[in-house]
Amino acid sequence: MEEKNRKEKSNESSLMHDINTKSRSPFLSMKLVVFLLIFAFLGLGTGYFLSGANSSSSNIAKKVGSLGGGGIEKGEKYGDGDPKVFKDTAEGVVREGGIEGEGQYHLERPGGESQNVYMTSSVVDLSQFEGKKVKVWGKTFDAQKAGWLMDVGIVEVL
Repeated sequence: MEEKNRKEKSNESSLMHDINTKSRSPFLSMKLVVFLLIFAFLGLGTGYFLSGANSSSSNIAKKVGSLGGGGIEKGEKYGDGDPKVFKDTAEGVVREGGIEGEGQYHLERPGGESQNVYMTSSVVDLSQFEGKKVKVWGKTFDAQKAGWLMDVGIVEVL
């Protein structure tokens, strides 16, 4: 009987092990750190590319800076303005000159000089549209002399 007890004790001792949490391999924790860093990097990269794809799918072409010798095409939109910021619109022919220091260009519209929209732009080079019929999107500002003063963000050639 004593022999049977010894066999049971030896079987129990081979099945049971002490788990010492301090004896974990430093290699395992290093793998975990590297995995987390790679995961974070991939997450940041994905976010960056998704945000870039969102802005490039905008319905407003960012063409003004690259006009060079290509010229202006009818029906195209030029500029880099946000339609949420540039809510006001007007149509007319772009002419050079402001009124008493307000605006660098103006839109000539039917109804005479009182209907002109005087324009500046923080986004678009308006000189490239001189003499062309356009629709502009902009933000209206208070003026001293001009009836309507607008900062233009988007220009569509009509």
